[in-house]
Amino acid sequence: MPNKISGYKAAELPVPVKGSGGNGQVADKSQAAAPGAAATAASAVDQLTLTGPARTMQKLSEAVAGAPVVNSAKVSAVKLAIQNGTYQVNSAQVATKMLQYERGLKPGT
Repeated sequence: MPNKISGYKAAELPVPVKGSGGNGQVADKSQAAAPGAAATAASAVDQLTLTGPARTMQKLSEAVAGAPVVNSAKVSAVKLAIQNGTYQVNSAQVATKMLQYERGLKPGT
């Protein structure tokens, strides 16, 4: 059985703004029909001011998003060295990094 909703007229329902890109903005026709509502809506503009650190974070975020996840040149060089048999593993450096990682996992160290 359908639920009946009362208290509104179908002609007064909010409709999506054309060209809104699907961002969920809705224009209320009932406000636009009121005299002087257009002037009030035009003067009530939302503003956003970003601080210097916020702008820096935004720029960094954009730079990281555009950067490749993998360093292709380094991967190619390592692959070539492995194929040629010239790749050398620095066991002391590997051991040091493993210990640093292990220490970082332990609480209180």
